[in-house]
Amino acid sequence: MNGKPREGGSVKAPVVPEESTAPDSPTTGGFDPGPLAPFHPGLEDEGLMDSEAMIRLKEMHLAPYIQLATTLVGKRRRSGGNMFRHQIDTFGILMDYGYIDSVLLKASVIHDLLEDVPDFDRDAILSIDEESPEVYKLVLEVTRRPIESKQQFLERIQRFGSKRAKVLKCADRISNIISLGYVTDMRFIKRYTDETEALIFPIAQSADKRMLEELEELVASRRENLATKFEI
Repeated sequence: MNGKPREGGSVKAPVVPEESTAPDSPTTGGFDPGPLAPFHPGLEDEGLMDSEAMIRLKEMHLAPYIQLATTLVGKRRRSGGNMFRHQIDTFGILMDYGYIDSVLLKASVIHDLLEDVPDFDRDAILSIDEESPEVYKLVLEVTRRPIESKQQFLERIQRFGSKRAKVLKCADRISNIISLGYVTDMRFIKRYTDETEALIFPIAQSADKRMLEELEELVASRRENLATKFEI
């Protein structure tokens, strides 16, 4: 699963055993994790990563992708900060949910790169390692095409997106809606929460019900803030 840099020799990636689903493991909404297996269920409540997950993460060679993501440092966000921080936040949310999948995590740190920097050199992604084509394909899946409206874009992911694309889009929206707490434009908040309910909830329903639960709580919280006009 974990790719190695092309110029780094022929070190064999560690073999990751198939995950066996524990009876008391968190539900994933019918989503078979496969290589996207969560942390050991016995350690999740304590927020600990087991040794196997740590080794898998260590072998992923994420640094070249993070380096590309720094291109987004100058891209400001409505809620403050910049788009580079948002990439890292999305990566952290996936980690928090226990996703230790190299393609997914590599894509997460550059998931907005092609949309926010349209003239970015695609070869800079494709030349990194053996997984680069898969990473690039996943980034394209979650990139809005020029001919698509926002609704068409999200409906495409819901209807035709891969499991990785759906999980990545849910993590992306969790990050965005948390940041929404720092936005004071009430019309934007209403539009964004309505969009999340109508178009992101169905994606989360089929991808990871744990993420759906968090999204529902976040939307309810932001709407409560709207109802009180931030007098909280």
